[in-house]
Amino acid sequence: MSKTEYRSLAEFYPYYLGEHANRTCRRLHFIGSSLGLLIAAYAVLTQSWWLIAVAFVQGYAFAWVGHYFFEHNKPATFQYPWLSYKGDWKMWWDTLTGKIPF
Repeated sequence: MSKTEYRSLAEFYPYYLGEHANRTCRRLHFIGSSLGLLIAAYAVLTQSWWLIAVAFVQGYAFAWVGHYFFEHNKPATFQYPWLSYKGDWKMWWDTLTGKIPF
């Protein structure tokens, strides 16, 4: 399988959203990212730095469940790790602000 070269998040984001067409998958992403963000904030406030790793695992666990059981595809993280990470947060923001329905 040939890997498309994306030069920016703006170029990548339509592909990313296509990989997240299933609403339950998007919801799981949003919940996992939100919990991960809360855990990371708690880690910083309490200086419990090991919780940063927990925050990452938390966020990705929800996302991967969404992809495996609902979207039935591989997460974009495996082909485009940095763009996918940025896409996660853009989709999270777009969901938080109502641009993408929860």
